[in-house]
Amino acid sequence: MPSTTATTYGSLPTPAPNGDANTGNNSETSTLLPPPNKPAPRPSSQRLYKHLTVRVSRARADLLLLLSYIITGLLDSSAIFIWGSFVSMQTGNTVYVGLGLADPKGSTRWIKSAVSIACFCAGSFCFSRFHNFFSPRRRWVLSASYATQLVLIVAAAVIVTLDEKSEQRDKSKKELRWDVLVPLGLVAFQSSGQAVTSRALQYGSLTSVVLTSIYCDLWSDPALFTAPLTENLERNRRAAAPVLLLIGALLGGVWAHSSVGLPGALWTAAAIKGVIVVAWLVWKTEPEDVEELVR
Repeated sequence: MPSTTATTYGSLPTPAPNGDANTGNNSETSTLLPPPNKPAPRPSSQRLYKHLTVRVSRARADLLLLLSYIITGLLDSSAIFIWGSFVSMQTGNTVYVGLGLADPKGSTRWIKSAVSIACFCAGSFCFSRFHNFFSPRRRWVLSASYATQLVLIVAAAVIVTLDEKSEQRDKSKKELRWDVLVPLGLVAFQSSGQAVTSRALQYGSLTSVVLTSIYCDLWSDPALFTAPLTENLERNRRAAAPVLLLIGALLGGVWAHSSVGLPGALWTAAAIKGVIVVAWLVWKTEPEDVEELVR
């Protein structure tokens, strides 16, 4: 007599204890689905977009602005020695323009100084509107700003480097040549970007194009000699700025008196600009925007 517990052909299988008839398939489907409560990974393009559009943190960002003082000293000392005008500090150029207007035929220095001032003002107009239109502290905005400055310095360096003959360089000091005015204008234009960035990061005193106000504020500080290093950061910045500019000016003077000349100063400045561009790409994110990266 057949057993009563045997399963006949066509009968339904006994349900699993938890009521799931597909228990046997769970091991297969579970490997195809993301774990519960864990979002699916975002595409790399979306992660990159989030990374570039968040704001960078102001914390320690003054270090990059202080690094720009080396660039200013490097370029201005070389430019004043080779071209006879400044490319960053427009106070001196304004004085040269005034002196030139008093005796227009005495020298062409005032014309080069006027070109530098005009290009610096144009750069300030463009960089400030670029920052304000796209949000001043977004990562890609700061990186693009310094990348543009880098490209302008490289363009100037290429022009100057191609003009290798010594008689051309000596002649360019006295005459208004395109291979003087164009690189002069390019470098002056990009110098304004550093000043605009200091405003964007709310470090208004670190424009990298003026020291007179920094000297005044530094020596007017009532806690100049009494406050510990960690308790007076503004004083520390004001003290570091002229020292770094002096270092840059020293390097620029060395380049200007050496065989590499002005091209060496320009290429060195371009290298430092490149370091700052990379720094903005990896700089710490503003704490309020960190949540945007994990969404």
